[in-house]
Amino acid sequence: MKEGILLCGHGSRRAAAVTSFKRLVTVLKERYEDKYEVDYGFLEFNHPTYEAAVERMYLNGVRKIYALPVILFAGSHAKNDIPFELNTLQTYHDDLTISMAKHIGVSSFLLDLAVKRITETEAKLTPLDRKETCLIVVGRGTTDPDANSDVAKLMNMLWEGLGFGFATVGYSGTAYPNVKESLELVNKLGFKRTIIIPFFFFTGVLLERIYGAVAAMHEKSEHEYIYTDPFGTDELILKAFDERLDEAKNGMANMNCQMCKYRKQVVGFEEYLGQEQMGHHLNVKGVLFEEDEKPGETKGGISNTIKKILGI
Repeated sequence: MKEGILLCGHGSRRAAAVTSFKRLVTVLKERYEDKYEVDYGFLEFNHPTYEAAVERMYLNGVRKIYALPVILFAGSHAKNDIPFELNTLQTYHDDLTISMAKHIGVSSFLLDLAVKRITETEAKLTPLDRKETCLIVVGRGTTDPDANSDVAKLMNMLWEGLGFGFATVGYSGTAYPNVKESLELVNKLGFKRTIIIPFFFFTGVLLERIYGAVAAMHEKSEHEYIYTDPFGTDELILKAFDERLDEAKNGMANMNCQMCKYRKQVVGFEEYLGQEQMGHHLNVKGVLFEEDEKPGETKGGISNTIKKILGI
């Protein structure tokens, strides 16, 4: 049976973020092409959609697809939106099987990569005892406390493992505290240096905002505020994908359901218990086109209008 891998991206309004994602796709295609057909799709904004990618793979003879979410933590995208899309696509062909892998989550490879990004950043700076340095770990932030707690867990492991004077979390949206609040808090503590590590794959709107907030604090504070690079296509993140793929192939791609607000009554989130799994990105699925992502090019014209009408 011909097998394939679907890389499940989120999508972005920033062309640079889409380009970075496609770079990861290229790297993973080269990594897996001997055994699998590799394709990709986006949940929102960009093309191809998951549906287009799955149909393309099916027409190429693929009958078993392993869907790898290019997502770090299990918020609503990993628990609702992507499974909803894949479950829908599964019904289109009786002879096609789609198995969804687990998100990256709390992984030893992710922890090692975070250490690598931190030490790379420190190597560019004047030497300073880590006891005089604070660490802020920044996550995407969701309405799911289970996903947010994974960010906090990794933060604590980095704090204890690397011996920083203090560490805390910040979130780019939805969750508390946000990045600006974390920076203001840390600034009151008086650490000579604060390193901010964003747990993000690529650049994009949110990462630009994080970097902007850090730069603003560095400018106004008497202390030093430095951010690290995102994770990108480092070999360690590729090994994390290898691990998730292997789990999916062996039927071990288990989500953390012990503290999931949809399966357990979690304090403050009682109304989510047993909520129906439903996608929330249908109104923005594939609304951007390649032409729209290239600055300086005309976005109008008959051909582009026809493309939008046909959804291609």
